[in-house]
Amino acid sequence: MFKEFKEFISKGNVMDLAVGVIIGGAFGKIITSLVDDMIMPVLGIILGKINFSALKLIITPAEGDKPEVAVLYGSFIQNVVNFLIMAFVIFLMVKAINKLRKPAKEVAEEIVEEVPSKEEKLLTEIRDILKSK
Repeated sequence: MFKEFKEFISKGNVMDLAVGVIIGGAFGKIITSLVDDMIMPVLGIILGKINFSALKLIITPAEGDKPEVAVLYGSFIQNVVNFLIMAFVIFLMVKAINKLRKPAKEVAEEIVEEVPSKEEKLLTEIRDILKSK
């Protein structure tokens, strides 16, 4: 069982996935900080000094030991903005990676096209013989 586990862990895909998850988690924290600490305060000032994190719809106010029951739609707005920024950044990264990969594929296709197959060589020789007659 240990041998199988070692083979599973040592595969490249598992390690790549682990690195991706760790970097993704850290990247998520950066985007959350960007939205919460920089974008939303500026957006709040632009929209009339609104604090989005404090926006809520109180369903039942707090009474004694009972906490209030509220819908925190301001927090929801922050999370939506957070998601949109994260999705846009990932879109840009995938687009850049695809742009880098595309020229490599085109170069490989050109190399493949330049090398004639055996049939093409034979047909070229036959054509040249017929032209000379």
